[in-house]
Amino acid sequence: MDGTTKSGWTLETYKEYVDALRAADERFYKERDRRYSEVSVEKEKALKIKETADLAALGLSRDSQTYKDEKANELREQISSERGIYATKEQMDTAIAGLRNLLFGTGAVVIGALIINVVLRQ
Repeated sequence: MDGTTKSGWTLETYKEYVDALRAADERFYKERDRRYSEVSVEKEKALKIKETADLAALGLSRDSQTYKDEKANELREQISSERGIYATKEQMDTAIAGLRNLLFGTGAVVIGALIINVVLRQ
């Protein structure tokens, strides 16, 4: 040898090497494209499922709100119908004042008369 090393590369071997690299790259890109396509299809499926779930949730929410509104209306109607049944504070104060007058006013005279009547009979 004269101090130079031969690498073993020839034009033919280099061409084979580059062709092999291109073929490997082509297989890699095809596989990548196939996976991207699969992911895209799965994303579309997931989006359709999400849309369906959103519509179902919206329907359930609407039904729930309708039920709550109906119950609130029933309670409001019940309160409105019972409003006239109970006495107000002013009405109770007037009735209690009347009972006090009866017991301590005229009622005291009646009770006193009964006591006197009982005593005189003895």
